Amino acid sequence: MTAITISSAQNNLPQLISEVNDSNLPLTIINDSGKNAVLLSEDDWNSIQETLYLHSVPGMAESIIKAGQEPLSEYTAYDPGEEW
Repeated sequence: MTAITISSAQNNLPQLISEVNDSNLPLTIINDSGKNAVLLSEDDWNSIQETLYLHSVPGMAESIIKAGQEPLSEYTAYDPGEEW
């Protein structure tokens, strides 16, 4: 992960925001007290939150892994007109 000083981050914030959005790579912002921060894109943050939520649901991770191992031939096409 790339690191940058807090003063450099303050001087280049608009550019840094563009960079993390374009690269999807987080940026560590270092300060003198050793209490650092991380700048990342909103999309990446939302993905992290979704992953944490899915892992909090009992059995969800196992269900996703199991579904990923099923052959595509066993899937049915989505029909938006289908009634539930």
